[in-house]
Amino acid sequence: MNLAPAMDKSVSEDEWVSCLWRIRTAADQEAFARLFRHFAPRVKAFLMRGGADAALAEECAQDVMATLWQKAHLFDPEKASAATWIFTIARNRRIDAARRSKRPEPEDLPWGPEPEPDAADAIGLQQESARLVKALAELPEAQRHLIERCYFGDMSHREIAAETGLPLGTIKSRIRLALERLRHEMK
Repeated sequence: MNLAPAMDKSVSEDEWVSCLWRIRTAADQEAFARLFRHFAPRVKAFLMRGGADAALAEECAQDVMATLWQKAHLFDPEKASAATWIFTIARNRRIDAARRSKRPEPEDLPWGPEPEPDAADAIGLQQESARLVKALAELPEAQRHLIERCYFGDMSHREIAAETGLPLGTIKSRIRLALERLRHEMK
């Protein structure tokens, strides 16, 4: 899939490869400036067409060009054209920026000792824990064993299936049934 928009046909691919080669072998600033002049505005436009605002597109374009300078040794003309390589870096930066923007902000962590729990809350938690222990004890042995492994033993369903020799679907069904019984008992 070619990620690069239509390029200026007056400059051949061989010239862009030559610029990348000169950056790679001699840290040639003139070659970098030529690539920068040509690709930076195109990368910015590409990112803006992908939904980035102008400031983010500018920041990502600068990052793409810095990456081009630092990682020119990774370019392989046998695998992709110069433009495709550069626009792939841009696409990846856009994805990284989108992921960063969707991350929730960490909550403020309180400093100092935690307040003592309310006595009523502590008693309620003890009673609920006792009900859970009783409900777990009333589960059929096979279901209780799977719940203990999954939730108290930190094993994945796949790990439990491998250990017990049971099919993965059986493991999931038994755990689902056990959780339904526990939910009903805890109401």
